[in-house]
Amino acid sequence: MRDESVDLVYLDPPFNSNMRYNLVFESTKGQGADASIQAFDDSWTWGEASQNALLDIAGGTNRQLQVMMEAIHSAIGENPLMAYLAMMAVRLVELHRVLKPAGSLYLHCDPTASHYLKLVLDAVFGAENFRNEIVWKRTFAHGNVSRGYGDVTDTIYFYSKTKGFTWNQLYTRMSAAKADRVYAQSDSDGRRWQSVTLRNPSVRPNLHYPYTARNGVTYQPHPNGWSCNIERMQRYDEENRLHFPTKESGSLRLKMYEDESQGARLQSLWDDIPPLSSNAQERLGYPTQKPRALLERIIAASSNPGDVVLDPFCGCGTAVDAAQKLGRKWIGIDVTHIAIGMIEDRMRNGYPGIQFETLGVPRDLASAERLAVEDPHQFQQWVSWQVGGFPREKKGGDRGIDGWFNYLAAKNRIETGVISVKAGDHVTPNMVRDLGRVMARDKHRFGLFVMKGAPTRGMRDEAASQPVIETEFGRFPALQFVTLADLMNGQKPRLPTLISPVKKAARVETRASHQAGAQGSLL
Repeated sequence: MRDESVDLVYLDPPFNSNMRYNLVFESTKGQGADASIQAFDDSWTWGEASQNALLDIAGGTNRQLQVMMEAIHSAIGENPLMAYLAMMAVRLVELHRVLKPAGSLYLHCDPTASHYLKLVLDAVFGAENFRNEIVWKRTFAHGNVSRGYGDVTDTIYFYSKTKGFTWNQLYTRMSAAKADRVYAQSDSDGRRWQSVTLRNPSVRPNLHYPYTARNGVTYQPHPNGWSCNIERMQRYDEENRLHFPTKESGSLRLKMYEDESQGARLQSLWDDIPPLSSNAQERLGYPTQKPRALLERIIAASSNPGDVVLDPFCGCGTAVDAAQKLGRKWIGIDVTHIAIGMIEDRMRNGYPGIQFETLGVPRDLASAERLAVEDPHQFQQWVSWQVGGFPREKKGGDRGIDGWFNYLAAKNRIETGVISVKAGDHVTPNMVRDLGRVMARDKHRFGLFVMKGAPTRGMRDEAASQPVIETEFGRFPALQFVTLADLMNGQKPRLPTLISPVKKAARVETRASHQAGAQGSLL
C-alpha cells in the first residue's frame, strides 16, 4: 500500500489471550451434528518469525521503537508475549506509514497486553500523539467471579499521526427518563428547559460587571465574572433566555432548551453501546464480532465521507460494513478465506448491487489450481464458500466430507447437504461412491462433489446411480459435480434455494493447548 493513502485505521487484532476461537454452524434439526471450524488461534510461540520481526525493527529508522523493543525483550525474555509484541510492532510501523498526516488509528485490545501495546504505540506514533484511552463496556456483569473483579471492559487506544487530525465532535443523548428530570421546567409555549450557571469557570476581570435585567433588578456577577460579555447577556434577556431567581439576591442563570441541545459531548467511557446478544439481527457468529454501532461511532468521529478506512484484522467485516454505511471508502485485510467469504456475503446481502474488489483469492482457473496445490485446507474452505456452503473443521478422518450447505427443502423447512472437495489430481469413482454412502448414512438428500478437472465416465456413472430428488421447487440430481472451471465461469449447482449458513452461526471459545459513493477492497 502507498505511503499516506489511508485516513483512518481501526484494528481489532488478536489479544494474546491464549484462546482458540471457533465458529459453530448449526446444522438443521435431524440433519447431522453441528459443524465447527477454527476462526483463528490466539496463541503465540517465540521462533524464527518473531526473531525476524525484531530484526526488521532493528533495521528500521525509528530509533525510539528500537530502544523500546530492546528494553521489553531484555525485561521479559523470549516467550509468547514477546512473540506477540514483535508481531504487532512491525504491523503498527506499517500502519503508521500508510496513514495520512490528518489520519488516526484506533487499536482495540483488552488488559492481557494493553500496557505493553501502549508502550509500542507511544514509540511508533510519539507519546505526544496519544489522544485517548477509551473504555468500552463490552459485556454485562459476570456472575461466576470468585476471586477478583469481573472483566467486562475492553480498551481502545486512540492515536493521531499529527496534531492536525480529523475530528468531528460527537454527542450522546440522554434517556427519556433522565431528560424528564433534567428539563423539568417549561415556558408557556411548552418548550422544556433546564437552568444552567452564568458563572465563568475561571477568573475573568473583563467579564465582571453588574447587569440590570428587564425585570428591573440589578444582578452582580460571581467573583470569577460572567460567562459572557454584556452584549450577549442583553441578547439572552431579549430572547427570554434568562432565568430570574426568586430572591433578588439570588444568582441570575440561563435557560438551556432541550430542543436546542445536541446532548453531552462524548466522553472516554462508552457504556451506552451494548454487546451483541445471541439473537441480535447483525450477529454472524464470528467469535470476536463487535457491534456495528461501535465502529460507526469511531468512523464518524475520525473521518469524513469519501475518506479511506482500513481494517487490517477485519474478521467478519464490521468495520467495512460501518464504513460502507457511512459513505466511506474501505479496505479490509484478513488471513483466512473463511473471514473473506463471510465479508463478501455480508456486504452483498447488506448492500445489493455493491461493487468491490477481492484480492488474494483465486481469480481464474490457474490461481484456483495453484491454491489447491499450495494449501489444500484453505482451498477446501474457499470452495465451500464459493458453492454457497460452509467448511468443516479438519479433525481426524473426515470420511470425504469437507463442508455442508443449508437449503430450503420445503416451506418453513431447512435441510442440510454435504460437500466433498478434492484438491488433488488423483480422483476415482470410489470417492464419488463414498460420498453417496455418507449421504445415505446421514440422510442427506443432496451432495456436491467438487474437483479440479472434469469427471470421468466411471464417476458420472456413480453419480447417476443416485436418485433425482422431487421437491416442491422442482427436480434436482441428488449428487452433482462442480469443477473449478464451473466456479470460475460463475456456474452454480442446480439446487433448491440456499440459506446463508452465517445466519445460523453460534459462538464457541475453547482454551488453546498452551453506501452511496463508497468503494471497497478485501485482501
